[in-house]
Amino acid sequence: MDTTGTLDEALERLHTTGPEIKGWLSNHGPMAVEALVRGGQAATVHRWLDRYSTRLDETPSPVEPVTAVNWPQALGDPRRITDWTEYFGHAIEERPWREVLAEWWPRLLPGIAAGATHPVIRVGHAVRTLLDDDGGAAGPRLAELAHGLGYWAARHQPLPPLTALPGTDSAAAALDAVPLVLQEGGIRDRLSRMTAFPAWPDPEGDPQAQLAELVRASVHRYATHGHASPVMLVHAATAPNAVLRTLPALPRALWTPSLEAAWAASAAVTAAYATADPAPYSTTRLTGAELFERAALHGDDHTIKFTDTALDVGDRASLDAALLSIELNPPLL
Repeated sequence: MDTTGTLDEALERLHTTGPEIKGWLSNHGPMAVEALVRGGQAATVHRWLDRYSTRLDETPSPVEPVTAVNWPQALGDPRRITDWTEYFGHAIEERPWREVLAEWWPRLLPGIAAGATHPVIRVGHAVRTLLDDDGGAAGPRLAELAHGLGYWAARHQPLPPLTALPGTDSAAAALDAVPLVLQEGGIRDRLSRMTAFPAWPDPEGDPQAQLAELVRASVHRYATHGHASPVMLVHAATAPNAVLRTLPALPRALWTPSLEAAWAASAAVTAAYATADPAPYSTTRLTGAELFERAALHGDDHTIKFTDTALDVGDRASLDAALLSIELNPPLL
């Protein structure tokens, strides 16, 4: 739990800005500052935010209030980002945040690929900090959940219908078996070309354990395949990890569909940006804390978030993957 007040201050600053930059790039600020505070780098947050915020846009103007009646029509309409954020803000003021999350999670899961998976990642960071202090969650952290859910609802994007290919016995094998699509155009174009994924996970297995396996396999795979698209391929790991972080706040009945959606997100990013050819990578003897300090100094938002996820896995191969993200991604200037 953050006792410095830094996270709340940073979130309040960020909530005066929109969730996107130039109408299509995601604002990673809320996710990065939460990871920085979590990783013991709270003292760097405001300096980092001073540099990062120069690229951010103002909050979009509202269009029309989202209601219990018209929400299906507003789902997936990016013009309604502020309308959705206000809707969830009111809902969380009126009801416990866990109830709101449990109601909307299954509605949003089919669109987990929305915004290149950034909305679900933002929700995962918000839920993690709320679970830390569930008894006295501060306003900015509750507001951050509303912003994350609102962004997800406005950018909601289901994947095309997919055929199940022969199954595999592990998450790593399933990722290796994902068919790659024509890698031209933006992510929406690439997602539209997908037709089939391997049949994974095991429906009889433990959802939480299999989700942790998927996160670990995705992080490890970045070390050998991240060179193909160093920025985009971090999401193959950070998206399922966001779901894993959210599971404790959800009813158990939602765990299996959450695992299935997380697999779809990780497989989709892999299909859209990976390569079939692994590459050699550097190894590191740094500790997790030392590596995260280096990621904080590097400053790239994707690198910070990926290193945060790699530390959740915690083994040596994951630290090597985090080092690669520091080496390949451009630093924040």
